[in-house]
Amino acid sequence: MEERFERLANELLLLNKNLTYGQARTWVEGLWEDFEATRAKAGRTYQGLEMTEQIVRKWIKQYGPYLHKYSSEKEKFKHFNKHEHLKH
Repeated sequence: MEERFERLANELLLLNKNLTYGQARTWVEGLWEDFEATRAKAGRTYQGLEMTEQIVRKWIKQYGPYLHKYSSEKEKFKHFNKHEHLKH
């Protein structure tokens, strides 16, 4: 898992130069967790790590360049509202 998260975080960093490695890693882990939790809540069968990695990679390609602009009211993601940790 560690290698997958690191690989995905580095892919995100290539698309979004405004994020630090720590932020990219947090995004990857959050997207991964949310995808698996949502599938489980929907009663879907587990498709394995490869499926989850494919979906997270797809989201990174689609939304990655804009993730530094994300703002949330949800407690879980409020730390992303703090822009002082962004690269400039």
